[in-house]
Amino acid sequence: MDDLRAVLRFRVGQADAHYAGNLVAGGRILEWFGDAATELCALHDGDEGLFVAYDLVEFRAPVYAGDFLEVRARLTRVGKTSRAMTFEAHKYIRSLAHEGGASAADTVDPPVLVARASGTCVVPAHLQRRRNQDLG
Repeated sequence: MDDLRAVLRFRVGQADAHYAGNLVAGGRILEWFGDAATELCALHDGDEGLFVAYDLVEFRAPVYAGDFLEVRARLTRVGKTSRAMTFEAHKYIRSLAHEGGASAADTVDPPVLVARASGTCVVPAHLQRRRNQDLG
């Protein structure tokens, strides 16, 4: 199996804040993990697949509107229709707005692991368009 990976980098928007102090809900991070899973399935199978379960979810540090995150996903096992994956989200720029810094921000070196997870997607066999093709 190829060492297939997906990386998403983005700024967390104000619309992502859910709690007081512009804190982002953990469920939003799971959505970003789902986006990375969709990319892996599309790259591997030519279809978005369906996320069926998380085996592990761990939130390690808070995320606030204005932070910059990198979400990494890796395909770890390929079955007939199942695709096991791992996910990590790292904060690499920290917004200081929730501390009264208005537009202030700091780089985070090294980046802080804010969440990690593992889970499984399913791509039905009849939708696996790239099953026997070279992904080049």
